[in-house]
Amino acid sequence: MGRQGHAGCRAGLSEETTMQGSELETEIHFDRELDARGLNCPLPILRTKKSLNDMSSGHVLKVLATDPGSVRDFQAFSKQTGNQLLSSTETGGVFLFFMRKK
Repeated sequence: MGRQGHAGCRAGLSEETTMQGSELETEIHFDRELDARGLNCPLPILRTKKSLNDMSSGHVLKVLATDPGSVRDFQAFSKQTGNQLLSSTETGGVFLFFMRKK
């Protein structure tokens, strides 16, 4: 079942990578960080889009979010925009995403 409100928002979780969030932070270099914790759909994606627009091609954005629907939203955003979702993990209710700008 989808969540009410925004048609593009999706609830659910996907497969996670095998590394823990803290290990990923040391493995993936990022150029900018966006804290979207506490924001609900569609705000994490909208703020991600705005941040990526201000970045150069190839740069990596680290995003922290707490909305469970953001997992699928980031996957769909990556496919629609061509920006690469490098990683998607969850630790203690905080979702960690790394996106590379196309």
